[in-house]
Amino acid sequence: MAKNITQNEPIEKQLWKTADKLRKNIDAAEYKHVVLGLIFLKYISDAFEELHNKLLAGEGVYDGADPEDKDEYKAENVFFVPPSARWNFLKSHAKQTTIGKTVDEAMDAIERENPELKDVLPKVYARGNLDPASLGSLIDLISNVALGEAKARSADLLGHVFEYFLGEFALAEGKKGGQFYTPRSVVELLVEMLEPYNGRVLDPCCGSGGMFVQSEKFVLGHQGKINDISIYGQESNQTTWRLAKMNLAIRGIDSSQLKWNNEGSFLKDAHKDLKADYVIANPPFNDSDWSGELLSNDGRWKFGTPPPRNANYAWIQHFLYHLSPTGIAGFVLAKGSLTTKTSGEGDIRKSLIEARLVDCVVNLPTKLFLNTQIPASLWFLNRCKKNRREEILFIDARNMGHLINRRTRELSDDDIKTIAETYHKWRTADDNYADEAGFCNSASIERVRELDYVLTPGRYVGLPDDEDDFDFNERFTTLKAEFEAQLQEEAELNQKILENLAKVELKDEN
Repeated sequence: MAKNITQNEPIEKQLWKTADKLRKNIDAAEYKHVVLGLIFLKYISDAFEELHNKLLAGEGVYDGADPEDKDEYKAENVFFVPPSARWNFLKSHAKQTTIGKTVDEAMDAIERENPELKDVLPKVYARGNLDPASLGSLIDLISNVALGEAKARSADLLGHVFEYFLGEFALAEGKKGGQFYTPRSVVELLVEMLEPYNGRVLDPCCGSGGMFVQSEKFVLGHQGKINDISIYGQESNQTTWRLAKMNLAIRGIDSSQLKWNNEGSFLKDAHKDLKADYVIANPPFNDSDWSGELLSNDGRWKFGTPPPRNANYAWIQHFLYHLSPTGIAGFVLAKGSLTTKTSGEGDIRKSLIEARLVDCVVNLPTKLFLNTQIPASLWFLNRCKKNRREEILFIDARNMGHLINRRTRELSDDDIKTIAETYHKWRTADDNYADEAGFCNSASIERVRELDYVLTPGRYVGLPDDEDDFDFNERFTTLKAEFEAQLQEEAELNQKILENLAKVELKDEN
């Protein structure tokens, strides 16, 4: 992590603490757009200024170049930033009471000059609940992010800060935050297991784009070239789509194939003809509002029609539909998907298993996800199983991870390495792979048949207390957590209602 020159605490944590203090009475859900928008603007301004200075100097390949020619910037994949939107201009106006209007106008100007950013940037800075003094302080704070002149160094640091802030805002928002953010350790585990070195990567419910950012990190971390992979995504929430576009742009990742529409991937598939080499996704758990009744005869349901009140098996078949003949998918699903027999789901699971598509199942620890206490699992589907065709690997990672606060757990780097290496050794038929009681087991398809196509890892790894289809303690804990969360939400809603009533009464008295 980037460190401040004079302090031991990582700079992203210092920035977060200061920025959060400036939030005052603004909800985290609204405030994140204020802060993340400014970080993004700082990034594109830094990149612009570096190239602008080279063009001004006019040396070497830049001899005779015009520093205000937009084509010069487009040729080097740098956003053109007009004078009124450049960071130094904003910084010079940071103490004025009209700074909110100035930033909004800067965002508009950048979108006009860069069509690929149209409708992406936030224009929320002139709102009444954002104190101009606090906004000016935020601008001063973010001015200190870049510690060097080089674009790569600045972009890497700003990208890291952006990613860190996404996670912190998700934690601050709690249940709502989980709708746009998949925890970092879960994303890292998926990517490390899939190893997307090259090819087409699809996430049809991409949230804020974390799967793509981690895929890029994986490629670069293994001495690969980022241009060796191309990304395709879709998101139904426009606000979240905007975050994803900024998240990718700040990393220099091409987001031209990141699509938004209200209908979502089921009703309006933005990449209908795409056959991807990798699918990486965290779809909504047990989604009952996916318009299944309108899609009962859809061509994607090769293994059976999913029930209209639960999208889990619709997502599975949507992923398969988009996989190339040699493609592999890794995704998160509610743990109940491993055992359910409701409305034909058991028959679909049986068909997937008998088609030799299920490669691996990982049972995840509880409390990993911000928006739900529902137990989760990872599925890996492989359209071209060369080794272990008659087997499925089961990994039980329930006892891994550590708490980062009372409600949230994360997997450590060692946890991720252990799980991923186990899968890789098994997939390649490495002699070093061995079943480990209580952790992993390579089960035959025949054994899965004997257990009626149940895919719960605890049934196969040899735990002394093999779990049943219904775990009372786990279910009780889940329901208790969901009930407490619901009570909290109702209490917050009632408080807001009382506050609004008090405001109305005060207004009537006046």
